[in-house]
Amino acid sequence: MISVPQGQEEESKSAHIRHIVCLKFKPETISESILEVEKKFPALKQSVPGIISIEWGLNNSPEELNKGFTHCFIVTFANELARSTYLPHPAHQAFVEILKPLLDDVFVIDYNL
Repeated sequence: MISVPQGQEEESKSAHIRHIVCLKFKPETISESILEVEKKFPALKQSVPGIISIEWGLNNSPEELNKGFTHCFIVTFANELARSTYLPHPAHQAFVEILKPLLDDVFVIDYNL
């Protein structure tokens, strides 16, 4: 475990957080369902307080190291409290219920800005 130097603990609670979500859809997932995800994920910004921005894109790397992940969504939160609000928020949970049956895999990583 990495320890946070004294005095920086409070700073990390107030720093912006970047939340990166990469999606790999099941092969049988139809394009209309993927389009729904592409619309509904960014729309969470209007429903969940503390989201500064949501951007996303499709993988186009020529390196072919994406391991089948095709979509990347980047959510920027105002701070740790905003992320803590987002995770159990009813709008996020409703979106997860739509997304889960479509996914073969998901990769999530967060970091402080």
